[in-house]
Amino acid sequence: MNMSKVVTAKQAVESIRDGQTVASVGVIGWVVPDATLAALGKRFEDTGAPRNLTFYFPCGTGDAVGIKGMDHVAREGLMKRIVAGSYINPIDPRTGKRPALMQLIQENRIEAYSWPIGASMHWLREVARKSPGYVTRIGVGTYADPAQGGGKFTARCTDDLIQKITLNGEECLFYPTWPIDVAIIRASSADEFGNLSFEDEPLVSSGLALALAAKASGGRVIAQVRRIVGRGERPATQVRLPGIFVDSIVVDAQMMMTTDTPYDRNYLVSAGDRHAFPSIPFGPDKVIARRAALEVRKRELGIFGFGAAADIPLILAEQGLIDPQTGSEDYWFTTEHGSYGGIVMNGWQFSANLHPSALLDGLQQFDVIDGGLCEFAALAFAEYDSHGSVNVSKFGRANPGAGGFTDIAANAKRLVFTGTFTTGGLDVDYANGRMNIRREGKVSKFVRDAQSITYSVRNGVARGQSALIVTERAVFEATNDGLVLREIAPGIDVRRDVLEHMAFAPARILDPLPLMDAALFEPGVQAGADLDETALGEHEVS
Repeated sequence: MNMSKVVTAKQAVESIRDGQTVASVGVIGWVVPDATLAALGKRFEDTGAPRNLTFYFPCGTGDAVGIKGMDHVAREGLMKRIVAGSYINPIDPRTGKRPALMQLIQENRIEAYSWPIGASMHWLREVARKSPGYVTRIGVGTYADPAQGGGKFTARCTDDLIQKITLNGEECLFYPTWPIDVAIIRASSADEFGNLSFEDEPLVSSGLALALAAKASGGRVIAQVRRIVGRGERPATQVRLPGIFVDSIVVDAQMMMTTDTPYDRNYLVSAGDRHAFPSIPFGPDKVIARRAALEVRKRELGIFGFGAAADIPLILAEQGLIDPQTGSEDYWFTTEHGSYGGIVMNGWQFSANLHPSALLDGLQQFDVIDGGLCEFAALAFAEYDSHGSVNVSKFGRANPGAGGFTDIAANAKRLVFTGTFTTGGLDVDYANGRMNIRREGKVSKFVRDAQSITYSVRNGVARGQSALIVTERAVFEATNDGLVLREIAPGIDVRRDVLEHMAFAPARILDPLPLMDAALFEPGVQAGADLDETALGEHEVS
């Protein structure tokens, strides 16, 4: 049996040379070839080589906590440039520190570019077919637009990796292609020839596309797997990447499925062990998710983003609308990463659904998204401004990038943006179905001008989209004229608790102003679908 492709992680990265472009796969902690990325970081630490690499990560690779991912290679000198579809910004609960990559970005020590994940995925197809570049109308007017910074996250960025062009009279963004020298991907099994299957992975993400892009560029493909199997032990229908496109195989029998999860079959099958869903503690986030859940319709494909929005399917499960073992045929859930059916998870488990019924790879999933097949979308927001722009890509010292946000928001028919009204110390309590703000957050999310434009809600509404902004104290509707305040939490004073914390005034306030359902604010009560149409009363604005 020829095992010449099987090497150690150290051996696999020895041939990477100064100045090359290295690309890798991963979605937070899922499908990350962590041992191989760690070996590359260790090689630089021990030898000072290779230097001045460009790293291409279509998505945020690793969570910088349990699975370090791109933080392994976040070393000045090793990393000259990074292009990523998203960046991870968590504080490690064990160390209290943010990722090393964030420090490099914040201190302007590397070139850091951020692309919407739809572009970072689809661009790989253009590299693989040796086209001039990727053209899309998505992102015009956002942070990816050269007029808004062109995705440059540090002052060191001088090259324009995104251009604006006019095609048939329409403004579009153009992402020129350039070669990928090394692709580091992950699969479950390989035979001695390198044929790869993904039976233990609930996501494929960009792994296949990265391999083909690298081979078309004359580059190399390193595949990290859990096990070696005998030639012919798997049917051809199970092999997703032929071995002729794989140069080296690294075996890591102990690689984690994702952070805190060595392996869990329930992320691979549509029916399995009865699973206890994560419990969402009662508080503002749960109130928000409960209210947003009222917007979910049966038999409409809904896509959920990272953060508070990902709590919505768990709320529906808590309400008994989804079976914890088999999911539901009535509620159709997905994320930007290609898992269908079952239940969308939150936190570090986000991206892969529990009890999925089907999987698509990353490029196909963004075909679905950009084709408008996800009619409903729930997404978190960090800022909403007076121009109708929403921001999740860059704010304060956080540089998360857009992820799939821009593509999802641009193509859904119905949008719900979720988040607390203020942040930075917000403290509330609830009693008898009413809300009381004990301490207001230091930072309001309703600002005059967003620090970064991730998506223009105003433009979307002009094209026929509907959009709600759901917070723990108020619900707004986006209209052509601006925001309309359409619901208020019981116990909240409109002027003191809402208007005084907005840098701009709503275009209109419903009169009478309905109260949010009191059941939303009761720890043990499920909120009903009917809103209390009680008039504003003592909450009227004079």
